[in-house]
Amino acid sequence: MWWALLAVAIVSEVGGTTCLKLSNGFTNWPATAAMVLFYLVTFGSLIFVVKHIPVSVSYAVWSGVGTALIATIGMVYFKEPVTVARLLFIGLIIGGAVGLNLVGSGGH
Repeated sequence: MWWALLAVAIVSEVGGTTCLKLSNGFTNWPATAAMVLFYLVTFGSLIFVVKHIPVSVSYAVWSGVGTALIATIGMVYFKEPVTVARLLFIGLIIGGAVGLNLVGSGGH
């Protein structure tokens, strides 16, 4: 259940960050309101997640997967450049989050 809630936190963080871009400096009010709502869901979810999944693991997975998804959205939706280096580093971010998950549970 806690991993599903972490997935909710990741998806809502990605939604919030995407809406941050779409808010156009907080001039697009619907996107700004959606951003606030997404971030409330994100941090509301994380409050419960870190009580049950070690913070080093939950934060690494949340930030790593979220960063990789945002970078991908930037390239696909916002037409940011797709380079081999960018793809390599996205892979390294995901690999780091997975690696911390594998070694970071520490018997919990």
